Amino acid sequence: MVELTKENFDTEVTNAEGYIFIDFYGDGCVPCAALMPHVHALADKYADSKLKFCAMNTTKARRLAIKQGVMGLPVMAIYKDGEKVDELVKDDCTPETIEAMIKKYI
Repeated sequence: MVELTKENFDTEVTNAEGYIFIDFYGDGCVPCAALMPHVHALADKYADSKLKFCAMNTTKARRLAIKQGVMGLPVMAIYKDGEKVDELVKDDCTPETIEAMIKKYI
């Protein structure tokens, strides 16, 4: 998974082509930590798909997260050609719903 920062977000997401999955997580977010192994397993499982897998620590890039509409955690989002096209927020983020969202775009 590509670790996104405020320095590389534009290159990796905003100005990129194709589908990009982003796991927005934060330091001290218990649900984020619980989902992380599942998300990494899905990234491995679908590594050969047309979907690029990324993660962003919103604690280190709070303004960028807010600009992307991330107001609570966890958030799993799909971007296409730099625009957000789908997302799961907070309680909607389960291993099953995340995989179902991924399958729509591969």
